Amino acid sequence: MMKTIVLAAALAFTAHASAQTASTPAKKELVAKILKAQQPGIEQMARRVTEAPAVQLLQRAGAFVQQRVPADKREATFRDVQSEAKKYVDETYPLVRERALKLAPSAVGPILEEKMTEDELRQVLAVLESAAWRKYQGLGGELDKALGEKLVAEVKEQVEGRARTLGQTIGRKLDSAAAAASGPASGAATGK
Repeated sequence: MMKTIVLAAALAFTAHASAQTASTPAKKELVAKILKAQQPGIEQMARRVTEAPAVQLLQRAGAFVQQRVPADKREATFRDVQSEAKKYVDETYPLVRERALKLAPSAVGPILEEKMTEDELRQVLAVLESAAWRKYQGLGGELDKALGEKLVAEVKEQVEGRARTLGQTIGRKLDSAAAAASGPASGAATGK
């Protein structure tokens, strides 16, 4: 008898928990509102995805320009490369943004519906729609700047010293690798 009561209680609890996390039209509506409130964050993620390859290419291009382009042409060459990267971002971002906004409901929506109750979704939405939260979000750049300035002031000497040491270490390794590569390679290429 006790086993039956425990089993019935467990089934009832499971059914109740399942009902709390099951998808309902109300949950779908709340999730849609949350995604709408999160649109700026989704757009920012799309921008990062778009810009990442351009940033990597610009870093490589910068190194290439410094090493292989004559000094008098470096600035103009790098400006030209930067212009192409900007053109890529300007043309590509709208496409990525559109896809991110379109995919968010099918990628994020089911997770929110499954993992959160209607009440939890309402609470999240209330926070996202609150004037205080919007004001706080608006302060993000100012807060980042304030922390960044103090952080740089506090660690500037340590970071610069370590960065200098890193630069020297990398320089020695590259010089060593270049010397090792040019020694045997030049002999092998000339047949000596």
